[in-house]
Amino acid sequence: MKTKILLSILVIILGLAAGYYFFRQPALHGTIIQSPEPSFDFTLTSVNGDVSLSDFRGRYVLIYFGYIFCPDICPATLANVGQALRSMSDSQAEDIQLLMISLDPERDTPEKLAEYVAHFHPSFIGITGSQEQLAAVTSLYGIFYEKHVGSAASGYLIDHTATLLVIDREGYLKLVFPFGVTSKDIADDLKYMLKQ
Repeated sequence: MKTKILLSILVIILGLAAGYYFFRQPALHGTIIQSPEPSFDFTLTSVNGDVSLSDFRGRYVLIYFGYIFCPDICPATLANVGQALRSMSDSQAEDIQLLMISLDPERDTPEKLAEYVAHFHPSFIGITGSQEQLAAVTSLYGIFYEKHVGSAASGYLIDHTATLLVIDREGYLKLVFPFGVTSKDIADDLKYMLKQ
């Protein structure tokens, strides 16, 4: 009788441990955001016309603010996202859309943006707008940017927040990746989120 009770307790403990192992949420590499309101819907311009955040309801959207002449941070981030998407299955990658919002409308035309983002992944979309439109979008997403003098070769440079925002299928901000997150970390977090 005593042995049966001990065995029953052991089975319960093992069951609870297995349940915890299989159903726990993994430690994500980005910062989880529990936004009570949907993300601000914006419309900016791509090489193929107007693009709105709401155009991508039903998919995950990665939003990155940067510019073509960015010497290192922007290309590193876009390369990591491109590599992350290539490491995923086709069906997983098709559920994700990256939008790069240029903070440099004086130099980054929609045509130049399309050519630039295509170097990193063919699905990426580059968009921009007027200074007034960009000021509205960046303020609502908590993005800092400021133009300053660069070298003779680069002209001016733009200091900017280098985070990567993840909007879920219903339009809510769910995750923020810091600069420097690896392609594997991006892929792992996105694969987990796609299962939700």
